[in-house]
Amino acid sequence: MIKSTTKKMYKIAYLVLFIMLTSCTSSFSSSEKEIIYHSPDSPARVLQITNKNDSLILRAPSKNIKNVKKNKDIEPLVKKLYLTMLEEGGIGIAAPQIGINKNIFLFTRLDKEENSVEVAINPKIISHSSEIICFHNDGCLSVPDKYGNSGRFSWIEVEYTDQNKQKVTHKFLGGSRSEDYTGIIFQHEYDHLQGKLYIDKPCVSK
Repeated sequence: MIKSTTKKMYKIAYLVLFIMLTSCTSSFSSSEKEIIYHSPDSPARVLQITNKNDSLILRAPSKNIKNVKKNKDIEPLVKKLYLTMLEEGGIGIAAPQIGINKNIFLFTRLDKEENSVEVAINPKIISHSSEIICFHNDGCLSVPDKYGNSGRFSWIEVEYTDQNKQKVTHKFLGGSRSEDYTGIIFQHEYDHLQGKLYIDKPCVSK
C-alpha cells in the first residue's frame, strides 16, 4: 500500500514538473507558424500601430525562443523578416512587427564596411552608457508617415545568439545619422520586443 501510494505521488510530481517545463517552453504557435510559412518567398504584412488589433501585438512583450540550436522554425522566420525588411526599405525589423511575439530581430551593422544584416535571437542589453543622446528623425515601419526624435544610450553592450546560433557579445555605438549608429538600430529593435516604440521615448534636442 505504501509503495503504491509512493508511485502515485511520483507520477503526480512528474506530471506537475512536465506541465511546468512545457508551459515555460515558448515554441511558435500555430498562428505564428502560419505567418512564417505562408508564401515562403514573399514578404509579410507589417503591423501598424494605427490598427487596433495590430497594436495589441505590437504592445505585448515578446518571449524567448527555446531550444534555439534545434529549432527548425528560426531560419524560415529569418528569411520572412529579411524579405519584409527589404520590401519596406528598412534597416531593421523585429518579429512582433509581422505578428510574432518572439525575441528575435534583424539589424544592419553600420559598423561594418559591407553594412551586413545580422540576426539577434533572445538579445539582452547587459550594460549601457549613463549618457542619453537625442537621436534625430527616428522612424518605424509600424508607425506610418511619422518621424521624431528619440532618447537613446550613446553606447550599449549586448549579448545575443546570432544567425549561426552562437552566443556573442558586442559593444555598439550610437550617434547621429552621419556616423555609426548601429547601437541606435539595436535599441530600436530591442524596444519592439518589450512592446515599446520610438514614440514612447521622445526627446528635445539641445
